[in-house]
Amino acid sequence: MNNYILACESISKSYHNNGEKIEVLKNISLNFLGNKIYMLLGASGAGKSTLLHILGTLDKADSGKIFYEGTELSSLSQTRLNKFRSHNIGFVFQFHHLLPEFTALENVALAAMIAGESKKISFEKAKDILNQLNLSHRLNNKPAELSGGEQQRVAIARAIINNPKIVFADEPTGNLDSKNGEIINQIILDLKTQNNIMFIIATHNKELCSIGDVNIYMKDGVISSIEEK
Repeated sequence: MNNYILACESISKSYHNNGEKIEVLKNISLNFLGNKIYMLLGASGAGKSTLLHILGTLDKADSGKIFYEGTELSSLSQTRLNKFRSHNIGFVFQFHHLLPEFTALENVALAAMIAGESKKISFEKAKDILNQLNLSHRLNNKPAELSGGEQQRVAIARAIINNPKIVFADEPTGNLDSKNGEIINQIILDLKTQNNIMFIIATHNKELCSIGDVNIYMKDGVISSIEEK
């Protein structure tokens, strides 16, 4: 287990709808090595997003265990889990979820301040990361003044400001046109190489799938196959 940055063991999750039990995940076990891009693939309802949220500690499984560098995360108190998440994990979603009243710079810096960094250092780090993502001319623009691709780049900057080892992304190019999708694809590749970040991405996008190192196919809440490139 210690050879992997992240691992899950016998993860199951179900929901109840009008008295009916719906099994979303069924006894899933996976291991994730560092500095790779993993793609979670499958039809809608296969369980991709649910698994992504459980692996990222945004949701809890009904049963099973999640390990991060050998530590079982369920053994952590909520306070320690929140601290762990802010320092080790980043999230990017289909919709950017930026705070509309703040500028791009403020949105990114806020994530560092929440993690305990000083305001001065947080803004310095945010500026550097936004420059890295070619947004130096958009620092003081609010989300409504940014294009969809620019908004998503700000969301990526926010996800990586605390130097996470893992970034979870749920359809990160699903709301973008093909040109901006290609930009995001290249950014993900660059961050994997330059920042040594592991990505776990749920997507239907064929172009985004092409940059993955490992494809994990899901069907009806189980892993149907794994393809390493």
